[in-house]
Amino acid sequence: MKRKNTVLVVDDDLAHRTMLKTLTSGWGYEVSEADDGEAAIEAVHRKPFDLVLMDIRMIKVSGIEALTEIKGFNPAIPVILMTAYASVETAVEALKKGAYDYLTKPLDFDELRLAMARAMEHSHLKEENRLLKESLGKHFDRGSFIGRSQAMMKLLETAAQVAPSEATVLITGESGTGKEMIAGAIHVNSTRRDGPFVKINCAAITETLLESELFGHEKGSFTGADRRKEGKFRQADGGTIFLDEVSEMSLAMQVKLLRVLQEREITRVGGNDVISVDVRVVAATNRDLIDEIARGRFREDLYYRLNVVTLHVPPLRERKEDVPLLAQHFLKIFSERNRKTISGFTPQAMDRLLRYAWPGNVRELMNTVERAVVLARSDYLDVEDLSPLFRDPIHEEAPAAGGLTPEVMENLPLDEVERATILRTLEQAGGNKSEAARRLGITRRTLHQKLKKYGVM
Repeated sequence: MKRKNTVLVVDDDLAHRTMLKTLTSGWGYEVSEADDGEAAIEAVHRKPFDLVLMDIRMIKVSGIEALTEIKGFNPAIPVILMTAYASVETAVEALKKGAYDYLTKPLDFDELRLAMARAMEHSHLKEENRLLKESLGKHFDRGSFIGRSQAMMKLLETAAQVAPSEATVLITGESGTGKEMIAGAIHVNSTRRDGPFVKINCAAITETLLESELFGHEKGSFTGADRRKEGKFRQADGGTIFLDEVSEMSLAMQVKLLRVLQEREITRVGGNDVISVDVRVVAATNRDLIDEIARGRFREDLYYRLNVVTLHVPPLRERKEDVPLLAQHFLKIFSERNRKTISGFTPQAMDRLLRYAWPGNVRELMNTVERAVVLARSDYLDVEDLSPLFRDPIHEEAPAAGGLTPEVMENLPLDEVERATILRTLEQAGGNKSEAARRLGITRRTLHQKLKKYGVM
């Protein structure tokens, strides 16, 4: 049986303490009591509580004093402070000394329940991430890849199995999910880890230049070829080449890639010499290749050559457990980069992030946190620091980008309205960019440019 989360309720007002014990017990917590900060400190030394809910004004030892002692003894215990005498100075002091949150009396019970749940989740995330790193770390270096959801752990376990092999790997998933990071983790954990890891985005290079980029060219082979150039396959010799967005290759280029995969040989553009290459291939796509084959846009023989092992990276909306971990990770990075001291997110801000559908996946979350850090004016990121898209309450049953009312849309800048419309359409199209572009009445290239503009690519 799963154990109950333990809470220490600290308040010198017996009636209020009893009410809180009854209330939180009803929410499924195992509750202990203390009537003063001194008793709370002693209780924490005796028993490892999951959460401390404590009043600030008490006769012997105040909540602020007790907070300092508790955090000094065990920094991992989240502490939520309560007071009937709210002030900005007290709130700032409490948060700086390590309080997870600061609530005013009379308590809003919905706010209290949310704050407790978020504090508990934050604490558990840190511990679970530590344990997961320990368990995977013995066999698999996941680098900077972050995730604790069941879907991500299953993906990493499969990646750990395939990494030491020489098998070609196909990584599928929507844009912004982290396919390149999975490819990097496979290389780092392979027998080729000491060799080069060479990346190329097949969608970012025109067809006429892609062959030269992949296989190299001889001097004089085309206008501007003033010297011999080695291609990515030669650069990756002895290591791994990552072909991102491989589905964007033309059918003619697909034939040439198929030959390289079969023969492990390349020929430079304009040359005749056949050059052997020792390269492991990892490819990625955000498209359904079976559908692309049916439409005549992808070769079936190349698909089977690439699809020796398939790893699917789930979209962020299907692994919401990873949102707090990722958000805190990006917060740390951008706080340091912008020379700011920001401790975390308010429960309200994190709630908005958790309810959002993230059509742009991890990349969109990263950009959202960076923007919030740049605009932040306090030690904790609040809803007001997020994009206007997050400031209107979003309900579970409503699509995130579509949760904005016409009234809210009228008050948004034109760019934000366009961004919301594009993201809503993309979400309704199930992440299919071609279908979303058709519904919007624009080309796929235009949609790609706008997604890049709004930080979703």
